[in-house]
Amino acid sequence: MRSLPRHIVRSLLVAIVVLLLLAGVGGGWLLAGSRARLDGNRSFAGLGAKVSIGRDALGTVTIDGADRDDVSFALGYVHAQERFFEMDLMRRLPAGELAELVGQAALPTDLNHRRHRLRSVVEAAYAQLPLEQKHQLDRYRDGVNAGLADLRVRPWEYLLLKSQPQPWRSEDSALVIAAMYLDLNGDGRNERELRLAQMRAVLPGPLVDFLLAPDPDWEAPLDNQLSPRTAIPAADVFDLNHLATVATPAHLTAAVLPALDAPRPGSNSFAVAGSLTDTGAAMVANDMHLGLRVPNIWFRARLRYPDAGAPNGERDINGVTLPGTPAMIVGSNGQIAWGFTNSYGDWLDWVRVQRDHADPTRYKVPEGWANIDAHDEPIHVKGQPDTVLKVEDTRWGPIMASDVDGTPLALAWIADQPRGYNVRLMQLEQTNNAHTALDLAPQFGMPPQNFVVADSTGHIGWTLAGNSIPLRANIDPLLPSDWSRPGSGWQGWAAPSQYPRIEDPADARLWTANNRTVGSDALAMLGNGGHDLGARAQQIRDDLRAQNRFALNNLLDVQLDDRAVLLTRWQQLLQKTLVDTQDPSLQMLRQLTASWRDRADVDSVDYRLVRAFRTQVTEAVLAPFVARIKTHYPDFAWPAENAAEGAVWNLITTQPDNLLDPQYRDWHALLIAAAAHVANELGQQPGGLAARTWGERNRSDIRHPLSVALPQWLARRLDMPDQPLPGDNNMPRVAAPGFGASERFDVAPGHEAQGILDMPGGQSDNPLSPFYGAGHEDWVNGKPTPLLPGPTQHNLVLEPAGNG
Repeated sequence: MRSLPRHIVRSLLVAIVVLLLLAGVGGGWLLAGSRARLDGNRSFAGLGAKVSIGRDALGTVTIDGADRDDVSFALGYVHAQERFFEMDLMRRLPAGELAELVGQAALPTDLNHRRHRLRSVVEAAYAQLPLEQKHQLDRYRDGVNAGLADLRVRPWEYLLLKSQPQPWRSEDSALVIAAMYLDLNGDGRNERELRLAQMRAVLPGPLVDFLLAPDPDWEAPLDNQLSPRTAIPAADVFDLNHLATVATPAHLTAAVLPALDAPRPGSNSFAVAGSLTDTGAAMVANDMHLGLRVPNIWFRARLRYPDAGAPNGERDINGVTLPGTPAMIVGSNGQIAWGFTNSYGDWLDWVRVQRDHADPTRYKVPEGWANIDAHDEPIHVKGQPDTVLKVEDTRWGPIMASDVDGTPLALAWIADQPRGYNVRLMQLEQTNNAHTALDLAPQFGMPPQNFVVADSTGHIGWTLAGNSIPLRANIDPLLPSDWSRPGSGWQGWAAPSQYPRIEDPADARLWTANNRTVGSDALAMLGNGGHDLGARAQQIRDDLRAQNRFALNNLLDVQLDDRAVLLTRWQQLLQKTLVDTQDPSLQMLRQLTASWRDRADVDSVDYRLVRAFRTQVTEAVLAPFVARIKTHYPDFAWPAENAAEGAVWNLITTQPDNLLDPQYRDWHALLIAAAAHVANELGQQPGGLAARTWGERNRSDIRHPLSVALPQWLARRLDMPDQPLPGDNNMPRVAAPGFGASERFDVAPGHEAQGILDMPGGQSDNPLSPFYGAGHEDWVNGKPTPLLPGPTQHNLVLEPAGNG
C-alpha cells in the first residue's frame, strides 16, 4: 500500500507546528497515551472465553483463544491499538474519502477513486457474503472498535489532524481489499492500454508489435512455452530516414522510463518439494514487493486455537496479517504454507460507449439502448464545502476516458464487481494439504495472484488465486473495443476447473516473479496485463536448479541474490563500444567497468555505470518513436509494465538503418553518445565517476506517511535510517528507494521453528512504542529473523465482561 502523496501531507504542516507546540506542554503525555496496551486484563462484552495476547521483543503478537471467533476479535483489537490510522487510510483511499480527513490536497486522489464508487461495491459484496464470513468480519469489527475505544488517548495522528477516528464497519475490511486492487491493478486507471492505443494510432502495427514484444531470451514460464520472436520491420514498413524530423519533446526521459522496468508492485515466490529437503517437508519462500513505509504494511502474528484437524489438536498459524482484515495473508499452519505474487494478468478493459446522438443519456448495448446511470457523489473536504463528482456509469463500468478518436470509454474492472470480495482466504488456516489448497484458491475474493503452496508431506503446487477471471469473446483485450455487438466483451467468469494449475512438477521446483507463467490457451484466458521481463524469474529458476538439496537458508540466499545477470551483456557491449576511444572521460568509464563484479552491491561503481549506460541507450533508441507519438498525444509515455529490453537489444545488435534516429551517423555513434552522456553527467558530480557507487543512488528512503511535512530533525525520529541498499529490478533482491521486499518469508510446514520472517519498518505506528522499527535492521542486512515469536515480554488478557 502506498504512503500518502507528498502534496497531501504538505497540507498538514500548520497542524504539525501546533503539535510541536503542544509537545512542550504535554504532547509527550498524549503521544504516550495512544500507545497500545501491552499488559494486564481487560473485559469486553461478546467474548466467549479468555484470550491471551502475548508479545515478544519484536512486537510479534501471539493470540491464544478458545475459537477463531475470539481470535478474530482479539486480532481486531490489536490491529486497532497498533495501526488504526493506517487502517483508516486503507479504507478511505479506495472509497475516495481522504479529503474528509486531511483536506483539499487529497481531493484529486478522491476524485479519481470515487469514480469507481467502491464503497457501494463493498456494501453490496458484504450483503451477499455467506453468514460465516459475515460473522468473522463482524467479530473482527467488534474487536477493532473495542481496541480503538480502549486507548487512553486516540491515535496520535488524529491529535495532529484535530479529528476523531470513525468506528470500523464490517464492509471496511472489503475496502482494504479494494486498496490492494488499486495498488496491484494500476490504480484502477488502466493507463497502460490507453498508451497502447495511442501507439497503434500513430505507428504501423508491425512496428508496435516489435517494440512491445516479449523477449524470449529472458522468459521463464512454468510450462516452458517461450514467446515467438518478432521480426524487425523492414524499410517498406517504417523508415526514419524518409520521415520529417520531429523535435525532441519536453519530458522525453520521463516518457521513456517505463520501458526500463520501473519498480512495480509485485513479488517473488518459489517452492521446492520434499524430495529435495532433509525433512521430507516441502518449502515455500515469498517476498512481496511493495511501496515501503513506517510502519510496514504487514503485521506479524501467531494465531492459536483448538482444532481437531490440526497437529496435536491445536491450530497454530504463523505469518503476516493485513491490518484491516482478519485473515492471515501469507503464512504456515503446520500442514501447508503459502505465498503470493502479483499475476499481471489483464483485469481491466476499455469499452467504447456509443451514445445515442438524439439522447446522450442513452448508450448502445447488444439488445438495443440502455440508460446511463448518473450518480452525484458528494466528497467531503475538511474545512471546505463538499465537492460533488458526477459519475456516469454503464453496465460495463464508469465512463473514465476517451479513445484516440474521442469516443467515450467505460472501464470494465474486476474490482468494481461485488463478487471480487470475500474472506474465503481464511479457509487456508484449516487446510491440511497442497491439493486442497489449490482447489480453494480460485474461490478467494482478492486481486488475482499467483498462488504457491507447499505441504508437510512434500507436495507443492501453483495456480491462480482470485475468483474473478473474465472470459472474453470477440475483442482485442489490449485495445478499446465495442461491446454493444452481441457476444462481445466479458461473457462470464472462469470456473475453477478452467484455471491453469501445476501440481508436483517433475523437477520438484516452482517459481513466479510477476512474469508470464503460462502460454497458449491459458495465457489467452489470463491475458497480458504487463508481465515482468522475466529476468528475475529466470534467475530464481536457475538458482533453484543449481542445487539439489535445500535448507531454509538456501531459500533466503535466493531472495538475497543481487547478481546482475541481465546487465552482463550490457557491460560487454560497453567495453566493446569504448575499445578504441581516445576520449579521457570515456577511457575512465571503460576502465571503471572493465572488471565486472556482476552485483548490485552498495559499493559497486561498475554496476551503476553499466546500468546508466543501458538507460541512456534505451532512451536514445526509443526517442524517435516516442517523439512521434507525443506529437499527436502530448500525455504519452511508454506503456507501464512493458519492458523494451527485447526490442532495444535487437536493434543495437542487428543495427537496421531504417530504425536508427537520423541524428546519429550509425549505431556505433548512438552507443558512443550514450556512453558520453553517462561519463559527463556522472563524472561532473563530486569525486567523479570513481565515486559513483550504487549505494549512493539506491537508498532505503522508508518513511512514515506524515514525516515529509516535518522538520528534518523530527522526521528522522519517525523514518527508518536512510541507508544504502543492495539489489535492483531484474534480480531477486528487488530494492529501490521506498520500494522493495515488504517481507521475506521462508518456511517448511511442520518445521516452523526453523522458519524465517524478515520485515522492514516495524510493528507499531507509535514512535514511543518499544516495537517501532523493531526488526528493521535484520531486514536491511539480510539477517534471518525467526518466524516463530521469541520469549514473551508482555501479556495482555481479554476476558468476557462479568468474569472479573
